[in-house]
Amino acid sequence: MTGLWILIAVVVVIALWLVAVYNGLIKLRNRTQEAWSDIDVQLKRRHDLIPNLVSSVKGYMTHERELLENITKARSQAMDAQKSGDTAALASAEGALGGMLGKLQIAVEAYPDLKANQNVAQLMDELSDTENKIQASRRFYNGQVRDFNTKLESFPTNMVGSTLHFKKFDFFEIEDSAERENVKVEL
Repeated sequence: MTGLWILIAVVVVIALWLVAVYNGLIKLRNRTQEAWSDIDVQLKRRHDLIPNLVSSVKGYMTHERELLENITKARSQAMDAQKSGDTAALASAEGALGGMLGKLQIAVEAYPDLKANQNVAQLMDELSDTENKIQASRRFYNGQVRDFNTKLESFPTNMVGSTLHFKKFDFFEIEDSAERENVKVEL
């Protein structure tokens, strides 16, 4: 009779452990998906700001028409990548868009009348704020991915995770190696 109680106790302990591991994985997966959603929201905000900014500066910047067209094209590619759900493609498209927006900020500096325009100044401030929020959201997402992947790869959770078909998340990384290089400042 005592052996039966020990067996029942062992089964109950194993069942409780499995429930705890499963719930921990679900919790981390949901946090990671929420973090991705935060990036998504900020990217949507960025994509909504760009047409307003482009139309505001178009009249002033006749020489930079190609830059404005490239920004519009990059925005479209980023939105398509966002819809596809492919993290690597989205990171690449958003990196290209971010680079072009940086060029736009430099171009705006060259036009004193444009810089003084309240609407453009407000849009540039909002865009800058959005870029900061995107960067913070990416860091938070990558932290959640790190935590989830570490938990998923750790023993003995990895046995439960692979049995229940949990998959690792991809980090949000810079695809273009040129963006990793130091900025060259020449005086």
